Amino acid sequence: MRARWLIVCAVQGIMTAAQAQVYPGRIDSALLPAMYAHYQEEYTLDKPTDPAAWRGQDGPHVVVGSTDERYFRTEVPRVKGGDRWEAWGWKGERVNAQVVIWSADTLEQVRVRLDGLVGADGARIGRDKISVNLVRYVLANYPYGSSQGSCGDTPYKDGFLLADRFEPFDRVDVPGKTVRTVWVSINIPPDARPGRYTGKVEVAGKGFQRSLPVSLEVQNQLLPPPRDWQFRLDLWQNPWVVAWQNHLQPWSTEHKLLLKQHLKLYADAGGKYITTYAVNSPWNDNSYWNEGGMIESTKEKDGSWTFNYPIFDDYVELAMSVGVDKAITVYTPVPDGNRFRYVDAATGDYVTAYWAAGSNVWRAYWGALLDDLRRHLSEKGWLNKTYIGINENPLEETLTAIRFVKSNWAGWKITYAGDWHPELKDLLDDYSYVKEKESPMDRLVRRRLRL
Repeated sequence: MRARWLIVCAVQGIMTAAQAQVYPGRIDSALLPAMYAHYQEEYTLDKPTDPAAWRGQDGPHVVVGSTDERYFRTEVPRVKGGDRWEAWGWKGERVNAQVVIWSADTLEQVRVRLDGLVGADGARIGRDKISVNLVRYVLANYPYGSSQGSCGDTPYKDGFLLADRFEPFDRVDVPGKTVRTVWVSINIPPDARPGRYTGKVEVAGKGFQRSLPVSLEVQNQLLPPPRDWQFRLDLWQNPWVVAWQNHLQPWSTEHKLLLKQHLKLYADAGGKYITTYAVNSPWNDNSYWNEGGMIESTKEKDGSWTFNYPIFDDYVELAMSVGVDKAITVYTPVPDGNRFRYVDAATGDYVTAYWAAGSNVWRAYWGALLDDLRRHLSEKGWLNKTYIGINENPLEETLTAIRFVKSNWAGWKITYAGDWHPELKDLLDDYSYVKEKESPMDRLVRRRLRL
């Protein structure tokens, strides 16, 4: 017993010494991220609120759900749908369906196809007009249906797993007691013959196959192409994150080819605004990859400013080539933290400076930039469609920036995203209110009368 005791004591002594030893590069275990044995395509950390609901859900369930609902990964769906897809649409319109698949047992090698539609007179809507996308689950910091979402801190301690991201796919496994949704879209050709078209959504996996009949009534009305819609969609863009996600050199040929694909999706949704950045990282480095400056500012040895536009021009021309060509927004005279970056011509170094809105150095810099930007936009033929963008800053900073921009040239147009402020109502050319903080209805009516 004494020998065994000595061995135990020796082992404990070694462990204690190892724990006490200081290692270079050590990271506290409490700070280590959770590691997975395989690539994690999406989070799978959610649990069902009613595990008993999975009883009796054996075998594959395949139905057409609602495009107005998100279905949770581990909750038995309450599907408002059925075993067929019936749709109506104009020529040139896109119609969509959400196929919902679930089972208490694992489903392997699940594939979803719609090979085309055939009309009564032999007319066809081909496979090239149909897209099928997996709906991936993403991590959210607000629960489904919340109207409280904002860019600030969330009041919720926990995260929420919500269906959101589309992803092309060939096949997918559906683990037991989980749900998978697939988004199917039909782009009705502008020259399609009016009438009824039929087909089948085929859902097949290892050991099962289901068919969902499709009936599409093409009506004799034509939806104009997205670029001609009066609806103006403005989704802010960060081209750098596309390079980062795909391990590409920013603004390389490969990066721009991929950006073109993304911008085409935006154009097809009705996207009209091109997001550009006059300053580097305007939003306090709070994204996966910073929005870089598209206009490089250089402070010359004599103290004057010069500006170069190669990235700005490349991106604007790329967006316009796919139909995003109604408006250009240039962000922003008031970046987060009043932080600006420029090149010091004397040293070749980047310099980061902090200039409060309205300060003398801020006025000198923005006066020079606006003058040169106006010249450049005029040469390119883009001046009349350009907006100077300002984003949810304190009201006094916003007013200072607007007044300065207008004093530089009365023709500058200004777009603002943020809370409703009556002080701004007559100063802005484009006003996007924060959800749940819209302007009073009488103000909205007056603005419409001005258009």
